[in-house]
Amino acid sequence: MSTIETNRSMAVGGVGNIVAHIVSLMASWRETRVTRRELSRLSDRELDDIGLCRGDIERIARGF
Repeated sequence: MSTIETNRSMAVGGVGNIVAHIVSLMASWRETRVTRRELSRLSDRELDDIGLCRGDIERIARGF
């Protein structure tokens, strides 16, 4: 009987882990979108002042 209880608790934890993972992915997607939007609003001069160019925006937004 303990095997069944262990499996059930893992199944419940699995669902919780899936939900947590989805929430984490959504938060990461939002942060990437906000970063990309804010950097895109800067002028080329402002980007140059912080050592970036337009081609760097996607890489920076994704955290690479």
